[in-house]
Amino acid sequence: MTAAARDRPRFLLEVVVFCVGMASLGAEIAAARLLAPWFGASTIVWANTIATVLVALSVGYAIGGRLADRNPTMAGLARWVVAAAALLALVPFVSGPFLRQSTKAFAELSGGLFVGSLLGVGVLIAVPVLLLGMVSPYAVRLKVDQVADAGQVAGRLYAIGTIGSLTGTFLASLLLIPLVGTHRTFLLFSLVLALVALPALGRRWVVAAAVAAVIAVLTVLPVGSTKTTTSNGTVIWERETEYQYARVIQHTDGQRLLELNEGQAVHSVYRQGEWLTGGYWDEMLVLPFSGQNAPKRVAILGSAAGTTARAMGHYFPDLHVDAVEIDPDITEVGRELFDLRGKNITTHAADARPWLQAQEQHYDAILVDAYRQPYIPFYLTTKEFFDVVKERLAPGGTIAINVGHPAGSDKLEKVLSATLRASFGDDRVWRDPVDDTNTMLLGTTTHGDPADRLRNADVPDEVRTVSRQTADRLAPGLTGGTVYTDDRAPVEWLVDASLAEVAR
Repeated sequence: MTAAARDRPRFLLEVVVFCVGMASLGAEIAAARLLAPWFGASTIVWANTIATVLVALSVGYAIGGRLADRNPTMAGLARWVVAAAALLALVPFVSGPFLRQSTKAFAELSGGLFVGSLLGVGVLIAVPVLLLGMVSPYAVRLKVDQVADAGQVAGRLYAIGTIGSLTGTFLASLLLIPLVGTHRTFLLFSLVLALVALPALGRRWVVAAAVAAVIAVLTVLPVGSTKTTTSNGTVIWERETEYQYARVIQHTDGQRLLELNEGQAVHSVYRQGEWLTGGYWDEMLVLPFSGQNAPKRVAILGSAAGTTARAMGHYFPDLHVDAVEIDPDITEVGRELFDLRGKNITTHAADARPWLQAQEQHYDAILVDAYRQPYIPFYLTTKEFFDVVKERLAPGGTIAINVGHPAGSDKLEKVLSATLRASFGDDRVWRDPVDDTNTMLLGTTTHGDPADRLRNADVPDEVRTVSRQTADRLAPGLTGGTVYTDDRAPVEWLVDASLAEVAR
């Protein structure tokens, strides 16, 4: 047995390896969560996160092996663990300002989603993960007493580290992030690293103890203050939900806005005593009347805080509305602050496509309001999805889609129009250019001009103006797009290219 092995507590090395594996993958999950409000959670962002972690670990393996040969002591290993703990603890405090500047550069310099998210995750976690990567070869060097045992020792330590990684993955995603938030998840992993390194530092334990104490205090204290004011109004509610950062802004005139992901988009609007908004939600309200029959049942996929559902409940109280929103916290704030109520409004906390596939009843209209740049679920843009929609529509029913896009860009609209035609037919796709950044697409299951049906719709006088204006704007859908399928739907690249083109 080596002197280094005699000096350390029994199983300490194994515990360190386990905790380092746990923190490595836990930091990866938490980093992707940090990036989501700024760059989304697309495959591009996840690929950048995973690639950064793998590159950092690889470099760490190489450096750790060399350092272990120069200083094969447990104290030498522990110092790098403490350094990694300190750097991980800084991530929650520098991420906000840094990512805010990254998104500005992304927009102004056309760096793209790929470059922006890669830079973000690289700056935030590459160095601490690199330091954690040094632990594995260092641990093998310390544990091997004779060459004949090298394979067995290495296999055992790598198995322990992998089990730690699995623990960190599930701990971060299923427990820590939902319960304490992303910021404190980083701090808790940092605290574990600092504490586990303490017994190995000998006389230098004071340094690790100080780092652990500081991290413990930061974990207890609030990480960042509530954003009580913005340039647009006062924040009256905010939360980091399971899916996103959300906040409600109230203007001085009482209007409330639901903003998701640092205000990159407004998803719901509320004015007390008013139901028409002057925005695309009004078109969503009347487009179900473009079908062959007056609607009796409507599904809203991506209802947010319920602006459209609330208006339907007011103007058409006998209309049954299934309001589907993946984030239950958003539905709850809709009830509390956006007056989401109505005797025939049923809310569902579910992902849109799996929910729709599980339904047996048919709808006169299915409204899709889940396309918000740059957060577009690819599986809601494909022919297979639109085939499911068509199967769930009653005879004469319609699908209406809110297509958010950069001003002056029609690439996404052309793709969705082409994909809709593949499911509904060449002469059954229509467009309503609501404003510079929103276009409503309409797919019909019958022949004929939906504009005529809108003009003659039996709606209240207050709504009739909206239905006629919408009818006047309706035109055949754009041509020239590519049909997306579940197998190939590169919507992230298309959105990124569109934003870069507009920025140029």
